[in-house]
Amino acid sequence: MAGTAQWARYSPQWSAALHQKGNTAAGCRYLQPVEKQLVQQLNMLRQQPALFARTVLVSYLNAEKPDWRQNWYYKSLYDTLLVLKPQPLLLPDSLCWVSARCHAISSGQAGYVGHQRLSNECQRLLHYHAECCHYGYSQPLAILVSLLVDEDIPDLGHRRILLSPYTKVGVAFAPHAQYNYNTVFNLAN
Repeated sequence: MAGTAQWARYSPQWSAALHQKGNTAAGCRYLQPVEKQLVQQLNMLRQQPALFARTVLVSYLNAEKPDWRQNWYYKSLYDTLLVLKPQPLLLPDSLCWVSARCHAISSGQAGYVGHQRLSNECQRLLHYHAECCHYGYSQPLAILVSLLVDEDIPDLGHRRILLSPYTKVGVAFAPHAQYNYNTVFNLAN
């Protein structure tokens, strides 16, 4: 995964072993490459939150939002990751993925934003304990940082979900009529 292997450029501490350990979705034939990268990158940051904060996050934010230290949401993410204990690896779960995929496709086709399932089929396939939906970005790191920052979301729900000790994940990435792309994470234990 070229996008994730590049994390070594942020620090040599992002070793091949860390990349491999986080790559729990490598053998999932049903996942698209971007979905596999999302699982891998999320696993890597969950396993090494402080390293992620000091290396990848700081570099990304300095390039994308140079005044990030003046924004409470960005600063609080950085501070949270510095003290967060490692979380369990997320393992791909086909039922979570089917649930996420149905929602990503139907939401994308309708240009819908939110968690409500639009079709009876998607309601029937519902399988998760927590869900994060993202709209707009197509690059895995940008998607993850956006959800983790959770700007203007007072309860930081996406951040809390992605950094909680869930063990199963389904990630679906699909076109979106209004925002070009949407990503749905369904997590479970």
